[in-house]
Amino acid sequence: MSVEGRRIARVLLDSPLPQLDRLFDYALPAELGDVTIGVRVKVPLRTAGRVIEGYVVEIDTEDDADRPLSEVDSIVSPVPVLPERLHRLARRVADRAAGSASDVLRLVIPKRQVRVEKSWTADTPAVVPDEELLADADDVIAHYAGLAEVLAGAERAAVEAIPGFRDGVPAWAAVLAASATRMLADGRSSILVVPDHRDLDRLLEALALLTPADAVVRFDSRQTNPDRYRSFLRTLEDAPCIVVGNRSAVYAPVTAGLVAVWDDGDPLLSEPLAPYVHARDSALLRQEQDECALLFVGHTRTTDVERLVVLGWLQDVRAARRVLPRVVLSTPNEMEQPTAQRMPSSAFLAARNATADGPVLVQVSRPGFSPSLVCAECRAPARCAHCGGPLGARHRGAVPVCGWCGRAARAWACPACSSTKLRLASSGSERTADELGRAFPGVRVIVADSGHPVERVGAKPALVVATRGAEPVAEGGYRAIVLLDGPRMLQAPDLRIGESCLRWWSNAAALAAPNAPIHLVGVDGETARALATWNQAGYARSELESRAPLHMPPTARVAVVEGTAASVSRALIALGELALPSDAVLGPVPVESDDIPPRVRALVRFDYGAGSRVATTLRASVVAEAVASRRGRGRNPRSTLAVRLDILDPEL
Repeated sequence: MSVEGRRIARVLLDSPLPQLDRLFDYALPAELGDVTIGVRVKVPLRTAGRVIEGYVVEIDTEDDADRPLSEVDSIVSPVPVLPERLHRLARRVADRAAGSASDVLRLVIPKRQVRVEKSWTADTPAVVPDEELLADADDVIAHYAGLAEVLAGAERAAVEAIPGFRDGVPAWAAVLAASATRMLADGRSSILVVPDHRDLDRLLEALALLTPADAVVRFDSRQTNPDRYRSFLRTLEDAPCIVVGNRSAVYAPVTAGLVAVWDDGDPLLSEPLAPYVHARDSALLRQEQDECALLFVGHTRTTDVERLVVLGWLQDVRAARRVLPRVVLSTPNEMEQPTAQRMPSSAFLAARNATADGPVLVQVSRPGFSPSLVCAECRAPARCAHCGGPLGARHRGAVPVCGWCGRAARAWACPACSSTKLRLASSGSERTADELGRAFPGVRVIVADSGHPVERVGAKPALVVATRGAEPVAEGGYRAIVLLDGPRMLQAPDLRIGESCLRWWSNAAALAAPNAPIHLVGVDGETARALATWNQAGYARSELESRAPLHMPPTARVAVVEGTAASVSRALIALGELALPSDAVLGPVPVESDDIPPRVRALVRFDYGAGSRVATTLRASVVAEAVASRRGRGRNPRSTLAVRLDILDPEL
């Protein structure tokens, strides 16, 4: 190839249109000067005369100067925000999920902030923890058998977090911070991914005990746009750092020596935007690409991670010396008590005795006063006359309010028996706090839920009534924990409800003080035994065995194909050429909506080995439908096909 030929740039367009998910050639005019790979540019789009932003992925020369090419319009910024390693990761993630690379990049590359960019200099000095802090980090790592070898050898592991606290921070946060500190001392960056801001704050506290603040880079949605862009620019530098953030932090463009994910069963780690890739799957692809260490840390074990442990893909790392929470299950006599008895006498006495020493945690399933009401005569669920939504009460004696449309039901009458009387059918956090406040006179009652966020409570006596996942950290740990509403939680129509409940209960139990009683009320069976014996991995393994004959995730991958009946039919015909098993496709079934034409949905189950072929075929179908729709076949903007791979619960 002639070095004197015309310079061209291959550009990835920042567009949600699936047919534009490829590299486009543009001529580079001489007046732009030297152009760096990864910079943002503006280029003309051949249709509608529009100019669109994109990223320069490759620069080349060509001899065929007669080939008609549009020219790059301008350079938006001289900063190479898309290094080759980030583009390669985005491409791999998108291809696996039958999505677009630009959709992945939109999750990680913030909008440009000119002032931040002008003040940025890419010469941050490397920060190294001092020897004393490094010794503390190594001491934390030493509490886990084999973890030091996993980190040193850039291997993969599922780590069972030790319940409890170390130096005032949760033990899980301490082990993530220690692992990242060890990497920093070795001159390598780390990416620590957590589900929400509460976990992020706890992890930042743990890092503050072990590593200099200059080495920590936040990457979360609470940041202002300038701060987020400033953090992103820092990850482009050569100096190693510790990236801490939510699900999109897994794409941070550092050269990673460690990627660690805390509590991968939390639904917040499942990306709600296209291409809908779970942070766990992105982390696995990231580890393969960067050849770095990978840790999945949790008090429980998801079936997804346990499948990889069974296959030998992940090592099973546990505490060198296990100290298990003291879980107390309901007795057979207590199990036979009426359901109105929410807290049996043993749990009540344990909570009352513990309040003499410090805070007690009571976990409930739902926020509010009474999230649901029923007819006082026939017990039929009370529904809104306007929209059919469930009626609930915000406090004792309150006018019922619809949970969907928010309308007050002042003149409600039961459509089944015409009664106008209502009965409280459930107890939320506020009603439970009201009841316990009367049962524990003189004890302060604290409500912690989505409407009343509480991060920490002191060591003074108190009853903390918290919804699952909203439990605050107590100074010195809770002196007793009571887990209510277990039977109600387990009744949810969810394939993963058992492992979800076990995760909620285990995370709450890990907040207990040493040897504090933890009462699981009204639950028996395999899930309760797994909590009592602290054998969450065994429970996940049994779940895998039960799902395998049904080809349910994660023993198989599952894709949702949704669109008009014709578009879904064409996609399924294309999949038929892959020789998938005869029972691979479930459906199509109608989707309840007001769309015209009506939409249908089908599930496709396939083995992991067929994943690349299925994803490629489905992506080709999406592109074909988008192009056909643009050319006039179906003028409804929602008539194109939509696909989503690796759904967690295949509920039609």
